[in-house]
Amino acid sequence: MILVQKILELLNTIYSVDLIKVESVTDEMFRCIAEDGDYFARITNYKSFDEQLEEVNYTNFLFKEGLGVSPTIASINGKAIEKITLENKEVLIVLYKSAPGVHLPRNEWNAEILKELGRQMGKLHRISKKFEEIHPIRYINDWHDNEEYAFLKYIPKEECAIRDIAKEVLSSIKKIPKNNSNYGLLHGDLWLENILVDNDSNLTMVDFQDCEKHFYIFDLAVPIYSALEYSFVGGGNIVEYGRSITKAIIEGYQEENELSSEMLDKLPLFIKLKEIFEYSLMHMYWDKEKLTEEQIRIMNHYRLRLELNHSIPNI
Repeated sequence: MILVQKILELLNTIYSVDLIKVESVTDEMFRCIAEDGDYFARITNYKSFDEQLEEVNYTNFLFKEGLGVSPTIASINGKAIEKITLENKEVLIVLYKSAPGVHLPRNEWNAEILKELGRQMGKLHRISKKFEEIHPIRYINDWHDNEEYAFLKYIPKEECAIRDIAKEVLSSIKKIPKNNSNYGLLHGDLWLENILVDNDSNLTMVDFQDCEKHFYIFDLAVPIYSALEYSFVGGGNIVEYGRSITKAIIEGYQEENELSSEMLDKLPLFIKLKEIFEYSLMHMYWDKEKLTEEQIRIMNHYRLRLELNHSIPNI
């Protein structure tokens, strides 16, 4: 309570907004309520100042180009990012205008919405190329330099079969020739929780904190994987559901951007990368000495699927 009160006072000092209340959403994200609407404050030292500034410049560029993303609010000093000291730690603050819309319930993630997501991703990548032509990337990492992809550091040595699969997937992707049409700056985590949908089915993408340079096809693999993992609620055939959402995303994307057949053929490889990524994160972030029953169940489920190669249905 003391912390959110302190944050409320700081934000009202640094920004020309009249905030009434601040609520914690996560350890790093705070909902800020004002008379003129809601804002979100990101308070973190997760990435360096330079990397966060590059990310904010990128998302503001996307917004100005007409993409559905949340714009940042400049401080009274005219800065997109402010350094402050909070609980004796130096942290960085970014204030965003709240995006319109809501997180859709799982059973509403249908082909129509995912086709629109495909269109928005096509626009996103097209505008990303334009941004990189004007502002060459200096601080945001290539995907393989991010700690989250250090699979062999986190997947236990005794899990030989999964480590071999991880090695093969990483090696195969690193061998793909990169060019301006298949590789560049992208969101990296476009799944249900990072997309808001309004009453007119307009989409807003949020949380670009993990944006990275990667093969563009990875941005398509993430929502396909996530929809199959989290949004299928029964009442049909999951393989058919997988095919229908994949078809919808690809069709939407191709209305806005080119997608070569060579990269499209590699979609299952990138879905596998995402699956191993999720499994590795469990080992990276979960406390092995204090795993809950649910965490153990999830980890065993992933491990069994990966070892038996019973992964996401062949789409």
